Amino acid sequence: MNSKKIHRPRVALFEPRIPQNTGTIGRSCLAFNLSLDIIKPTGFSFEDKYLRRAGLDYWDNVDLHLYESFNEYKNQYSTSRIIALTKKSDNMISNISFKNTDILLFGREDTGLPDTIMSECQIIAGIPMPGGEKQLKNNGVRSLNLSVACGIVSYSACLQLNLLT
Repeated sequence: MNSKKIHRPRVALFEPRIPQNTGTIGRSCLAFNLSLDIIKPTGFSFEDKYLRRAGLDYWDNVDLHLYESFNEYKNQYSTSRIIALTKKSDNMISNISFKNTDILLFGREDTGLPDTIMSECQIIAGIPMPGGEKQLKNNGVRSLNLSVACGIVSYSACLQLNLLT
């Protein structure tokens, strides 16, 4: 993976809970040639059959790194800019000038990123949702699936940084 040895954004999952999402995100990371960082604890085992099924036979090729805590992770990448992705932000990802050294940080499926974690990030942003609950009130979508959100943001960053060729 990353055979050209150029810096590329990293995808980080904070305490993921659903193995199918993590497997799908791993497959997407491999497709975009991005590393996947997982900050523990997780809600599943890495031997989970759903994780493996969602990642298909690609899972063994994912550039996967595990971290025991957010502090350990943040210290490992102290020179990188951490971008917190959340539905709570009115700052849209289209406003970001991505850098090759950015970390795209996503929260748990059930609770998202805690405020204490977001306060340690350099940028907080969200994905615009014209059909979201802010626009349509009671009939709007509350949030996107984690793996879908991760795919949208990863693609957007790679497109802007001209990393899709």
